[in-house]
Amino acid sequence: MGGFTPYQRRLFIFLSVATFFEGYDFLALSQVLPEMVHDMGITHAHEGLLVAFINLGTVVAYLLVRQADKWGRKRVLTVTILGYTLFTFLTGLAPDVISFALFQFFGRVFLIAEWAISMVYAAEEFPAERRGLVIGVISAFSSFGAIVCAGVEPILIDTEYGMTMAATLAQARPEYLVDTMFGWRMVYFVGVVPLLLLAFARRGLKESKRYVQQGVSERRPLLALLRGPYRKRIVQLALILGVTYICSQTAVTFWKQFVMEERGFSKEQVGQSITLAALIAMPLIFVTGALIDKAGRRLGGLVIFGLAALGTFGAYTMHSQWALTVSLVFGIFGDSAPFIVLNAYTTELFPTEIRGDAYAWANNLLGRIGYVVSPLIVGVAAETWGWGASVRLTAICPLLAVMLVWVLLPETRAKELEETSAL
Repeated sequence: MGGFTPYQRRLFIFLSVATFFEGYDFLALSQVLPEMVHDMGITHAHEGLLVAFINLGTVVAYLLVRQADKWGRKRVLTVTILGYTLFTFLTGLAPDVISFALFQFFGRVFLIAEWAISMVYAAEEFPAERRGLVIGVISAFSSFGAIVCAGVEPILIDTEYGMTMAATLAQARPEYLVDTMFGWRMVYFVGVVPLLLLAFARRGLKESKRYVQQGVSERRPLLALLRGPYRKRIVQLALILGVTYICSQTAVTFWKQFVMEERGFSKEQVGQSITLAALIAMPLIFVTGALIDKAGRRLGGLVIFGLAALGTFGAYTMHSQWALTVSLVFGIFGDSAPFIVLNAYTTELFPTEIRGDAYAWANNLLGRIGYVVSPLIVGVAAETWGWGASVRLTAICPLLAVMLVWVLLPETRAKELEETSAL
């Protein structure tokens, strides 16, 4: 982090920790699904419906993200951290699938808003020539969150150690503990602890300098941006994001079900493969930001999206544990790395006074349509064709997305935001 001011270094660490939970929460859902299916008798179609409903929270996050232009980046980030902490804790207490879905829905609202504001902060507070690196490293901490979740999940769900931890945290009667606190719930309770530390650390956060310099934005009607000169850019980015989400949202989410049902993996094999794949994928994701700073967003994107497509296809096609794990490395890479490119674009192509609102429109409201719909469609298709054939088809989407990047978007490498946002 040479060349950064002391505050920029602290901000870098803070934002990295904040995005850690995007990866933790995403993998947590995929990890606990088989246990919930077993406990509650949920069908494949209902699994897809559950994931789709929870993912609707990422669309509703639009309402929070757009407030960053009115309330300020700092205030919105504070609200999102506190909100996500609360609903993560409530998820662990959920007595049935309906309450679980509701708590996770609202948890996703705050989590994705937190993630989006972290990207805006990263774009506005760091030098142009290192903007991709910063966004890349911050995003890579999402994969680190996935690694931690993959590592702790078998301990918390399947061992006596998990029950001991549950008893300590819950301070509940043993009979209540066995029924409601032991098992997958601990994945969420453990996640609350660092969230509380993050809520404390945010006191040293400052408002974005660019936001302060441009002054408080006037209140805009909901559809104002779609009537303005930046409408075309919003639609272009939303299309690319939507196509990318179709693949990324299912590639990791349903992999555990796929290998257990169609490849005969045990829980131990799943844990080994996911942990190893995430460990290998993480350094690849860490260098993605540096790659797009050196090679550019478009050329770097060609490599990144191509690997994502290959990884997803292989992760739902291969048969041996070794081949599936190698493919999963690039599946996990493909879940995060393409969005380093797209987050850079989405923060760079709009001026400061509308950056939060434009990001919310392109990513949360319109782009997330693919995020919400894809698990629902894949879940229904899996009832007939199985997980492998259903998810494998989505591997074409990263290739379509990178083609759209080359056709529709300019190169923004090493340019100041005032230049990249000009029409």
